[in-house]
Amino acid sequence: MIIVIAPDKFKGCLSAADVADALAQGLLEAQPRIDVVRFPVADGGDGTVSAALSRDFSPVEVDAHGPTGEPVRATYARKGSRVVVELAGVCGLEMLPDGRLDPLGASTFGLGEVLRHAIESGVTEIVLGIGGSASTDGGAGMVQAMGARLLDSSGQEVGRGGLALATVASLDLEPLDTLTRGVSVRIASDVDNPLLGPHGAAAVFGPQKGASLEQVALLEDSLTRWARAVSAARGRDDAGHPGAGAAGGTGYAAKALFGAELSSGIDLVLDLLQFAEALNGADLVITGEGALDEQSLAGKAPMGVSNAARAVGVPVVAVAGVSHLSDEQLRGSGIRAVYPLSDLEPDPQRSIAEAAALLRRVGIQIAEEWCR
Repeated sequence: MIIVIAPDKFKGCLSAADVADALAQGLLEAQPRIDVVRFPVADGGDGTVSAALSRDFSPVEVDAHGPTGEPVRATYARKGSRVVVELAGVCGLEMLPDGRLDPLGASTFGLGEVLRHAIESGVTEIVLGIGGSASTDGGAGMVQAMGARLLDSSGQEVGRGGLALATVASLDLEPLDTLTRGVSVRIASDVDNPLLGPHGAAAVFGPQKGASLEQVALLEDSLTRWARAVSAARGRDDAGHPGAGAAGGTGYAAKALFGAELSSGIDLVLDLLQFAEALNGADLVITGEGALDEQSLAGKAPMGVSNAARAVGVPVVAVAGVSHLSDEQLRGSGIRAVYPLSDLEPDPQRSIAEAAALLRRVGIQIAEEWCR
């Protein structure tokens, strides 16, 4: 029997690879003859590079700047002329020093440094995961690091961060265009918000990054000015494009300024890592994430895995720290059964070792129920 284990991370507790390892240990303890395929996945947030590294990509390290300017060591994954880059691992929320939020000043500059390093090393295809952003700068920092010049009305370059965009008046894009010529970029994201308005980057995601109501209004004004300058430079308005508001507007800058294609994060990652090949001959797929809820149904990793498996007739079960989905919702998602750790040992403060031990027990339970 072949079982493919394709979970996302249990956020704040276990990486996707750790989840897969713990489940595999339990499965093989109960049924040593099972053929287990570990296939950790991600949907564009933290863990996307790790997922690529687990599938024959090689790590590349680069010095960059974190979300508030501190030096960081970032890693991207490379395979031939293709790379996987992850915003979260260079200027995401997890990279904030001591977790101190900076909603007005945080920037995507470090992401641009990583992209520039990759392009200058000769890559021609970039898959960019943009989940977990700490900033609401419209992706301006990213393109600044890639050579774009953002100028105020007196011709001086503006600073970094969302608030700084309040003074932007014009753009010099020639260095950016030269850098990105001949390079294709695909964005892995799990949101479809526009850049501006009540469903936009500032209004919806700004508070998650520490913005007060007053600061949300300031960021909205700054992004509006940024969009006006970009539209004037490119001759079109991409602010309403689905996903433009992703990662504080990073999706917008990537789409409008170097023609990136915005895609469902999990679908793009599964395609990149050739998940369909892993399903050949599989008898069961195990997926999961820390919490299964209505957000999961909107296109998170477990749903992407379930859809791919269902398409070729392979049954799917899921593991989760906790599940808030009804039986009807589960049936609609194609997931045959859920194994929540909370049913075994409810404890929101459980340690990493305890979570891994519970997942091992779940692996044993799945083997006993599905490997007869």
